[in-house]
Amino acid sequence: MTREEKSKVIVELTAQLADNANIYLADISGLNAGTTSDLRRACFKANIKLAVVKNTLLEKAMEASERDFGNLPSTLKGNTSVMYSETGNAPAKVIKAFRKKSEKPLLKGAFIEETVYIGDNQLDMLVDIKSKEELIGDIVGLLQSPAKNVISALKSSGGKLSGILKTLSQKEG
Repeated sequence: MTREEKSKVIVELTAQLADNANIYLADISGLNAGTTSDLRRACFKANIKLAVVKNTLLEKAMEASERDFGNLPSTLKGNTSVMYSETGNAPAKVIKAFRKKSEKPLLKGAFIEETVYIGDNQLDMLVDIKSKEELIGDIVGLLQSPAKNVISALKSSGGKLSGILKTLSQKEG
């Protein structure tokens, strides 16, 4: 690869790092062609972009990026694949599901909404991270709950109140 080609790849990687809020680094070495194809299909279904990259080029792209990747560049050893996703926990779910059949992919690290996670031991925690949509749904549900309680209380006591008034008015007459 010429110096010019390398600098072009670094520029492309830097742009991808800037465009994606959720970035996972994984080791998929040792997977045969069929298993790798299965992983790519699983990623495609989950709306995840998967790309194998050269560590040195990715490290230079991280340095050129305006984001702070913390210790994430220290994980760039051996085979590295990058997973880009709109949803913070989608790659973690794909990796976890895939590991039921295979030892790989191993999670090297992740950059999710400005937070850095290092190591495969973070996988279970990353699976449990809620997406922005899930959080908004939870908040809406919490906000609706008290309003529903008030409305149901008004409906039930309103029925009781009108019954009492009706009974009282009949007794007077």
